[in-house]
Amino acid sequence: MPFQPKRTQAGSVRPVLSVRHLQVEFELSARLPWGRPARIQAINDLHLDLFAGETLGVVGESGCGKSTLARALVGLERPAGGQILIDGANVTWRDHRAWRELRRKVQMVFQDPLASLDPRMTVAESIEEPLLALMPEFDAAERRRRVQAILDQVGLPRSAGSRYPHEFSGGQCQRAGIARALIVEPSILICDEPVSALDVSIQAQIINLLSDLQKEHGLAMLFIAHDLAVVRHISHRVLVMYLGRVMETGSRDQLFRAPGHPYTRALLAAVPGLAANDGSDTQLIGGDLPDPVDPPSGCVFRTRCPMADSICAGQVPGLRRTSSRSHAACHFASTGEV
Repeated sequence: MPFQPKRTQAGSVRPVLSVRHLQVEFELSARLPWGRPARIQAINDLHLDLFAGETLGVVGESGCGKSTLARALVGLERPAGGQILIDGANVTWRDHRAWRELRRKVQMVFQDPLASLDPRMTVAESIEEPLLALMPEFDAAERRRRVQAILDQVGLPRSAGSRYPHEFSGGQCQRAGIARALIVEPSILICDEPVSALDVSIQAQIINLLSDLQKEHGLAMLFIAHDLAVVRHISHRVLVMYLGRVMETGSRDQLFRAPGHPYTRALLAAVPGLAANDGSDTQLIGGDLPDPVDPPSGCVFRTRCPMADSICAGQVPGLRRTSSRSHAACHFASTGEV
C-alpha cells in the first residue's frame, strides 16, 4: 500500500524535514589555471520532503553527493545556499552549538558500525552518552533503565551493555549504533549506508529492525544506499542523485516499474531482476562520473546519456511530472497524468 502522510487536525500535511535549493560546496587546495580556487559543487539545487512515518531512499553512484547530503542534514556540513527546515523551522545557518538543541529531533546511523562507537567505552556507556548530553534531566537510574529498554528493542541482550565494541560482530555493532541514535527519541533518522558493510543475511535483519522501529516510533527515515534491492524493500519513495543533482524522485512502485529518467533506467538495468518492465529498450551507461570540478553544462548526465541532444548541453532540465507520483529531470521525459 502506498505511503499516506499523516494529516494535522486542520487537514494539512506538513513534512517533518524539507530541503529547498540546497547547495553544498567544497574548496580544494588545487587552483584552476587562471588562479581561482577549485570548487566542487557536491550538492546543487536539491529539493526534498520527508514525512513522519515515511522512508525516503536516496540512491546513486559513488561520488553523487549522497553522504554529503546526509552530513548537511545533521549539521556536519555547512550549506553554501538553500534552506533546511525541520518542523517548519529554518535550521540552515545554525552553528554546531545551536544544532545541539536539535540533536533530540535528528539523529544519524553511520556506515561503519564499529567506527561509530568509541572503543574505550562499553556499549552501555556509548548508548548512555547522548542522554547525558541531551537529556540532563534524567538521573542515573532513569538513564540505566532507558539503556536497558533500548537494548531490548534492538535485539541485544542486556549483558551486552558491559562489553566493548570489538567483542561484537558487525551486525551487533550496528544494532548498538541504532540504539545510540534512538535513545533520545528522535523524530528523524538519517541512515548513511547502514548495511553496506554487513553480510547479506545480517543486512536483512538490520533492515527489518529499522522497519519495525519506524512503525513503533513513527520515525521519518532518510535511507541512503547503493543497493537498489535494499532500497526497494525499505523505502516508500526514492530520490535518484547524479553529480549532486536530483535526476528523478517518486514513489517506490512507480520508479521501479516505469522510471522516467534514462539514468534511473540504467541503474535498474545494471541489477539482475530490477530492470524496468515498461517495455523500453534500456542501454547500460559506460564511463565514469565527469570531473565534479568542471561538470558538463546543461544536463550533468548528458555526457553518458544515450538520448542526449543539443538542448541537453544548453539548458539544465527541471523536474517534470512523469506520472501522478513521480518527477524526472530530463528534457525528454514524457508528461504523465496529474
